[in-house]
Amino acid sequence: MKLLKYISIFALTSFILVSVLTRVPAVQDRLMLRFAQTLGSTTADLNDNSLSAVVCGSRSPLPSPGRAQTCILVNAGGNYYVVDIGDGSAANLGNWRIDTNKIRATLLTHLHSDHISDLADLHLMTWVNTSHTKPMDVYGPEGVELVTQGFEDAYQLDYQYRYEHHGKEIAPKDIAGFNTFTIDLSNPVIIDEDDLKVTAFKVTHEPVDPALGFRFDYKGRSIVISGDTIYDENVIKYAKDADVLFHEAQANHQLDIMRKALESNKGLVTILNDIETYHTTPIEAAKVANLANVGHVFFYHLTPAPRNNLTERMFFRGVNDIRKEWSSTKDGTMVILPLDSDEIIITDIN
Repeated sequence: MKLLKYISIFALTSFILVSVLTRVPAVQDRLMLRFAQTLGSTTADLNDNSLSAVVCGSRSPLPSPGRAQTCILVNAGGNYYVVDIGDGSAANLGNWRIDTNKIRATLLTHLHSDHISDLADLHLMTWVNTSHTKPMDVYGPEGVELVTQGFEDAYQLDYQYRYEHHGKEIAPKDIAGFNTFTIDLSNPVIIDEDDLKVTAFKVTHEPVDPALGFRFDYKGRSIVISGDTIYDENVIKYAKDADVLFHEAQANHQLDIMRKALESNKGLVTILNDIETYHTTPIEAAKVANLANVGHVFFYHLTPAPRNNLTERMFFRGVNDIRKEWSSTKDGTMVILPLDSDEIIITDIN
């Protein structure tokens, strides 16, 4: 009892001392200095001696606390490629202190807003106070030039203001904006350099046409990203024998319950009806992974994204009956594929 008493007194004294000290300006300044010293460093370890990927956005447009819209950052031996950049995903990259000097390009699967809305924020991160020497490369389907031109038009005053304020060493105006590449599926290999080959392929997301998926092959390891699609044989074809498949997933059985609860909101019910026609259920995605013989499937672009263990169990109901090697993703889920190995390491960047 005496020991417990002494521990309680010590804890209370420490709490009071900390409360008093943090009200002292000199202590506040010291703590702020220590915090600020961390801001200039890049601390995220994406394992550059591998092919790896981190989910920087795991949800669809339906909101879910703590999740950004669609984004996957692929790291091929220290060269980073951002696949889609939905709302909140650029903030994740910043909070994780990703080294934006290593970002080589942004790849857009299609042009829905939840896949492009943070493009301007990502541009700022790769333009101001970086070592980049040219505008950001952006690859996407037909129409991508309208998106990048629209961002450039909307942000031209921002570019000018930052250039005038910070100067050409910090905000060189000649590299502001984008180098835009419209993907021609008759020549599907869009990147072939530094031992990395990126292949684009068409998926079904009507009325969006074309919508794309991407396969990354690097030194014997491979990652495939489905983009938004229904069950599609093309995903099976291009994911054949891949180490990892990131496949979108939508739990229609949960949407059925949501429609009943929201039947008075006719507009939202119509939307929930409509989206069932162009997404893949978790069980269908698991079957795709099996037919493609992939090592591990990660479910992302989750609709509706689980908010707790209960809704996650509901979301993936029946998947274990189809496949064992699978994972749900959240923001920060990371997979590392070491070179000269078959190992698949699943971790978290947070």
